[in-house]
Amino acid sequence: MSPIMDRRSVLAGILAAGLPLSAVLPVRAQAGPLASWHEGPVKTSILDFVGKVTTPSARDFVIADERIAVFDNDGTLWCEQPIYSQLAFALDRVKLLAPDHPQWQTQEPFKSVISNDLAGLVRSGEKGIFEIVAVTHAGMTTDQFDRAVVDWTRTAKHPRFHRGYTELVFQPMLELLEFLRQNEFKIFVVSGGGIDFMRPWMEAVYGIPPERIVGSSGMTRYVVGEDGGPVLIKDAKIDFVDDGPGKPVGIHKFIGRRPIFAFGNSDGDLQMLQWTAAGSGARFMGIVHHTDADREYAYDRGSSVGKLDKALDEAVNGHWVVVDMKQDWKVVFPS
Repeated sequence: MSPIMDRRSVLAGILAAGLPLSAVLPVRAQAGPLASWHEGPVKTSILDFVGKVTTPSARDFVIADERIAVFDNDGTLWCEQPIYSQLAFALDRVKLLAPDHPQWQTQEPFKSVISNDLAGLVRSGEKGIFEIVAVTHAGMTTDQFDRAVVDWTRTAKHPRFHRGYTELVFQPMLELLEFLRQNEFKIFVVSGGGIDFMRPWMEAVYGIPPERIVGSSGMTRYVVGEDGGPVLIKDAKIDFVDDGPGKPVGIHKFIGRRPIFAFGNSDGDLQMLQWTAAGSGARFMGIVHHTDADREYAYDRGSSVGKLDKALDEAVNGHWVVVDMKQDWKVVFPS
């Protein structure tokens, strides 16, 4: 796996923050629950599970306070190819700051970023990623960083689809989130992405408030600013990486209840799904399998972004629900 695409290397420092978006991306009008899902065993399994845990007379009934649902973000709720969106933000940020740093024209890894030399960036390895993180995600107040992220979300376009990144959320998953909300589930995002990067836009796009987002985080310092008021300074030091085995730890630390419903899409979600499955009573474990190269992307075991290998095997052996994007979804993105 190339260093630039290694999940933990990227997550080690790409931890941004932001403010609420001014525009809300709505869920399309639906003709019943999960309208963008094809009829079949996958849709039926979701409807059946929700039905049995919300029916008071059912053997598997779960009280509302314990209906905890957790979702990965990258590749589960929105597009994660060809590189993680947060990494795209960091690279764009380098280019934006480049005029103020003329030395970057000859200094790696910045030279490779500015010239769009992906191979050169790969050669810089983890050290290069950390340098990019240091100049794009740290050394400024949280308010300053907020503005940088908001500006990026309003202007940046995906290289293939030429749409804003927050427009490339999955319509069927938006409908699933709404269906669970209607059935009194408490929904949390548990993602390897930066918690402060996700908080600015998730409530507007997914309807999930900031306090229900669990993600990777960097160290933040409280200091007195030049005007005498308090500010928070973002540091390049790592606080918590919410990926792989870190996800159950994050769930325990920040949520305090074991989920009964969990969705992921990669090996980085395996332990979260295992932790959910290990609980007593009714459990739902789902995986989004990217099989649609025409409408989105097709990848799994060999991918350096969102690799799905061990988790796919365990899904088959454990009878988890695997969503075939091409077969199970009528549409991928909102129209």
